[in-house]
Amino acid sequence: MRIRAVTRDELPLLTELERAAGAPFAAIGMPEIAEDEPPAPEELAHYLEQGVALLAEAPDGTVAAYLLAEPVDGALHIEQVSVRPDHARRGIGRALIEHLADTTNAPALTLTTFAEVPWNAPYYARCGFRPLAGEELTPGLREIRRKEAEHGLDRWPRLCMRRDLGRQEPDRR
Repeated sequence: MRIRAVTRDELPLLTELERAAGAPFAAIGMPEIAEDEPPAPEELAHYLEQGVALLAEAPDGTVAAYLLAEPVDGALHIEQVSVRPDHARRGIGRALIEHLADTTNAPALTLTTFAEVPWNAPYYARCGFRPLAGEELTPGLREIRRKEAEHGLDRWPRLCMRRDLGRQEPDRR
């Protein structure tokens, strides 16, 4: 498996992959998530310019997974990790997260996720993330959660998580 940056020409592949990665949500009673339209390539381009867009290629050249992240309040916020179902449970998502952790100068990684979906919060906890209490949420994380609630994601329990990377927090004065 090879991890590398996404190119602009590959953005449509991420939309396709997102549709496939969302399908398992239907089997656990979350059909709205499975049927949710993924962001268009034009929306995903933001991560090429303002954040991080990584993909994992299988040995045969297939795009097996991707990760999107952007700076939020001094941390690097993981917006999305999606793995093609036929490549799931092989450590690809974890490899993307570890690559991000190893290559960023940010002091922490953050994300928001479904609390009770096995391949969401419990998985991220195994990857070193911890749930954040309400008073630990930064203004940026509160804004992300507000937008998620507007999108209807609060129909299922959600939470913010953080993985400290042992680096110095930037001075925001």
